[in-house]
Amino acid sequence: MRHARAYGLAGLAALAVAAAAVAQTTVTPVPDQAPVQVAPLAGAEEHATWGDPKKGQSLAGACAACHGLDGNPSVPTYPRIAGMPERYVAQQLALFKSHARTTGMAAVMYPIAEPLSAQDMRDLGAWFQTQKPAAGIADDTPIAAGPNAGRKYYEVGEALFRGGDKTRGIPACMGCHGAAGQGNPGPAYPTLAGQEAAYAKRRLEEYRTGTGAPATYKNFHIMAAIASKLTDEEIGSVSSYLQGLHDRANDTGVEASSAASPVAAAPAQGAPAAPAATPAAPASVPAQTTAPVQPSAEGQAQPGQPSTPTQG
Repeated sequence: MRHARAYGLAGLAALAVAAAAVAQTTVTPVPDQAPVQVAPLAGAEEHATWGDPKKGQSLAGACAACHGLDGNPSVPTYPRIAGMPERYVAQQLALFKSHARTTGMAAVMYPIAEPLSAQDMRDLGAWFQTQKPAAGIADDTPIAAGPNAGRKYYEVGEALFRGGDKTRGIPACMGCHGAAGQGNPGPAYPTLAGQEAAYAKRRLEEYRTGTGAPATYKNFHIMAAIASKLTDEEIGSVSSYLQGLHDRANDTGVEASSAASPVAAAPAQGAPAAPAATPAAPASVPAQTTAPVQPSAEGQAQPGQPSTPTQG
């Protein structure tokens, strides 16, 4: 009993000391902290309005080394982006910024696209949309063997571009991209006229294998379904045809044909007699008196014309 009574008295004494210590303590309030700064989430959706071509031109210097300041590259490895719809350019830049596009020169595009805002992308798209695409030359080499033997190489692609292939469920390219390959700014379908054949061929091959774009990109899957039905020869031929597609008349060979049957103008009444006629110039020397050949509806040479489309 003595020990229990001693422990109880010691406990009471300790409790009294603790209570006295608490009573003498001064409470100091913690100062309020500064308001927390809220940063936007990475990848949050940005909003943009229609692009400003002048602002886009000021940003286009970063694109010039590969694509040219006006969107017409000097090296066929890089795509021609002159004349591309504004929204298409902005969409592709957004895919590069998010690293969703992974093929080709995507690694080069990443550091260029990453600093751009959504409005910057629209401004760049507006600038390139106002630029005129140039064009190259389509390959008119005769196909030596296979189901298309005897046809010019580009003619296979021309037939697919204009009419598709119903038997295989392949729609005509011009149904979405325009009769002259000018693209469609509404659904942001790209301009194809004058596109570098090497680039077009690579992209069609990527569509065929289903690589190079995210699963959520609707337009990629539209093209993948079409390209999956194309042969290597058809992909190469379509690409060649697009490279030569442009909106100028194909005047090659007009002068030669006119030199073979020149038309002499009648002298004016009362004018002195003209000197003896000189021999007609050979076919290789162009005559300058004939009118140019009228362009076709799409500005592209038709099968059977003297030569393939050339840049005017």
